[in-house]
Amino acid sequence: MFSVSLPRLSSSNSSSARTSSRFGSRIARTAAIFAMGSGLTVAALSGTATASAAPVNCVSPPSANDIQVDDTASCGATSNGTGRAAAGAADSGTAVSVNDGPGSTTTYANGYGVALGASKNAGTAYALALGGGIAHSWADAGQTTLAVAGWGSGATSEAQGVDCVGPLSLALNLTSGQFCVLGS
Repeated sequence: MFSVSLPRLSSSNSSSARTSSRFGSRIARTAAIFAMGSGLTVAALSGTATASAAPVNCVSPPSANDIQVDDTASCGATSNGTGRAAAGAADSGTAVSVNDGPGSTTTYANGYGVALGASKNAGTAYALALGGGIAHSWADAGQTTLAVAGWGSGATSEAQGVDCVGPLSLALNLTSGQFCVLGS
């Protein structure tokens, strides 16, 4: 049988134990908020919400500059070179995707949200604005960035850093490891 005896924490170590415990709690809350935000994103992208305007989808290529407006939803996508730009919007959302060279940009906005994404030099950018949020994602030189903003919040992810403002916002730069998450 294998057993381990842990040393008893003295008062000098109790603050580090509390710090470690708080860090674990923060990680758990961050994971929970990220899971909740991911669920909201999936729900929005699968069309489970009621929308007053027909969804619009813009893709480039095949069109060099695809712009579509249907009632209150609008999108635009443009791509130069071998990359791809895709934008989708519904329910008064506005989404814009721009790509230059290899790489891709994908944006989606609904509920008065604005999603702006751009990439170049093999970068991959994702921006999702749900329920009135403003999301901005910029990727360059092989970076992968993600910005998700919901219900009146804002999120920015780019090479210079990440920024979250308001509840239910998430920004992540997978290349640098920078991220921020704000819950409700």
